[in-house]
Amino acid sequence: MTLRILIHEVRELVSSALTSAGYPLTEFDVSEPPQQAFGDLSCNVAFLLSKHLKKPPPKIAMELAEALRQRIRGSSYILSMDPAGGYINFKANYARLSPAILSHVLSNPENYGYPNFGQDMHIIIEHTSINPNKALHVGHMRNVIIGDTLYRVMRATNHRTTVLNYIDDSGVQIADIVVGFKFAGFPVTPPTKNQKFDQYCGDEVYVKINEIYEKDPQVAEKRKLVLKEIEEGKSEIARFAMDITLRVLQEQLKTCWRMKAHYDLLNFETHIVGSKLWSKAFELLKSNGIAKYETEGKNKGCWVIESKEKKEEEDKVLVRSDGTATYIAKDIPYAAWKLGLVEDPFYYQEYTKQWDGSTLYATSLADVSGSNKSVDKKFNGGEQVITIIDSRQSRLQGIISQVLSKIGVNGNSHKYFHLSYEAVTLSSDTAKEFGIDIGDRQFMHMSGRKGIYVNADYVLDALHAKAYKEAKTRNPDFSDQQLNKIADEISISAIRYNMIKQDLDKIITFDIKESLSLEGDTGPYLQYAYARSQRILEKSEQGIIIAGRTNFAFEQLTHDSEIALIKEISKLDLVVENAVKSLCLKSLAHYAYNLAMTFNLFYEKVPVLREQDNEVRMARLGLVKAFGITLKNTLEVLGITALDRM
Repeated sequence: MTLRILIHEVRELVSSALTSAGYPLTEFDVSEPPQQAFGDLSCNVAFLLSKHLKKPPPKIAMELAEALRQRIRGSSYILSMDPAGGYINFKANYARLSPAILSHVLSNPENYGYPNFGQDMHIIIEHTSINPNKALHVGHMRNVIIGDTLYRVMRATNHRTTVLNYIDDSGVQIADIVVGFKFAGFPVTPPTKNQKFDQYCGDEVYVKINEIYEKDPQVAEKRKLVLKEIEEGKSEIARFAMDITLRVLQEQLKTCWRMKAHYDLLNFETHIVGSKLWSKAFELLKSNGIAKYETEGKNKGCWVIESKEKKEEEDKVLVRSDGTATYIAKDIPYAAWKLGLVEDPFYYQEYTKQWDGSTLYATSLADVSGSNKSVDKKFNGGEQVITIIDSRQSRLQGIISQVLSKIGVNGNSHKYFHLSYEAVTLSSDTAKEFGIDIGDRQFMHMSGRKGIYVNADYVLDALHAKAYKEAKTRNPDFSDQQLNKIADEISISAIRYNMIKQDLDKIITFDIKESLSLEGDTGPYLQYAYARSQRILEKSEQGIIIAGRTNFAFEQLTHDSEIALIKEISKLDLVVENAVKSLCLKSLAHYAYNLAMTFNLFYEKVPVLREQDNEVRMARLGLVKAFGITLKNTLEVLGITALDRM
């Protein structure tokens, strides 16, 4: 029982009124009005009928209102209805609705707010996919957090999820690191004690080797040699490159796991190349008339994908005249594999155990275990595929989607999505703190090659230190272990919420001081609201009775702040469903913040523990408990832990 049942009842009544009034049935919207004074729900059907019937919306609304008045008398949850300016507004009967909603929450604490509409649909999500030559910076954190939040909300709604992390272990960035170690004299062991290997490779080797290239062309030539050796995969250099890749990857994963990110499979590019997946996909492209061989013009001798709009864009080259494949030629077969459009060529082996106890698998080209492929997990063949890459890749992803739409079968053609997001830049103050001169500019884009970025581990460490200090002030009797655990959860909360609450199509200007704030519209604010609710229940003398009870005199909760909180609680499943369907994850963060604010206002306006009427006090405690369940479940899909103490 949620707000959904009230919306459904309004829809049924309006549809019935349309029929009885002789109006045509039409699609209409039932949603919350902009102001509480207008009621709980509002219907726009009169505006939609106005043009067709050539009547003003207020007149249609008045006529429908007459038909509705008779019907709402027998309604379970609607108290009244009034037409206003063409809209039809409805007020809920909270004497009936509140007990139904809150009893439902208390009866379903684990699953409340998670609508079961996924029906085991297989969703493949690819995110992170960072070149394994450096540590994560704050820009990468946005990708990881978006991807992991999407995984969590898909899983909560009963989708069968597979999370992929693509490892480009054959690119030029890996070659640069190998050149640094093999030909430029960089020691393989970090010279600074306790420095993470990925930070050493990215902060020092990668940055400095690019500086060396500019001064010494002979060293730059070594990159071509290393790339060839890696591609062939048989030499000592190739084995060394793989060892370096795995060492960097392991450190990157540690950072991702600090943010509580979950993965199912690591896809190595060398395995994709070695599997001949491209040749199979290429045959599909040719047989479907998508790949065209050019016999004249500037692309003579090349295989290309013709542009849909010849005047606006040039044809995209797949295979150059010298027979080498372009970047997009690597992405198309991988995308086709994800959708199950080509035969799966891989074996899978256990790679490691993750922070949550789950097994992380990796692709393989050989059955190293002596058994066949994983028997209990299918990694490809997604009914829907979502690839999370920043907006700079939008054109490329659009071409891939266009290609797949032409070779897709069984409805898969329209199920490949690119979830795009804008970059994370550094604020001028943050740049100055790191000794970067950006002149009069307000922000600056990050660059791994130039060393202009802020490491993710640094941000998490700084957040942890601040959270530890505040937690110790509030809980001087806590052990160091307890304080560190709280600080871990607060730091994760701060960064995850900060990234999710933003519009995906807007650039984030990262400011180190602002990110360390634990107040206001932040993740820790939500955790504080939850902790407050648990403290209220803990202090209650009726705590034991409340623990196993689901029915209270909720009809006695009539104060505006109580009604507002009950209504906010009732929306969770609608918010979660909308986030899945629209891929708009910020709505989850905004809902969590509104829920926490509404609870804090309720606690300020009415007494809970000091309420003299026992029945009302028990009902308010039940409301507090229902709030805690709702906020905890919301935080779960955001990847934030609800803390009892902070």
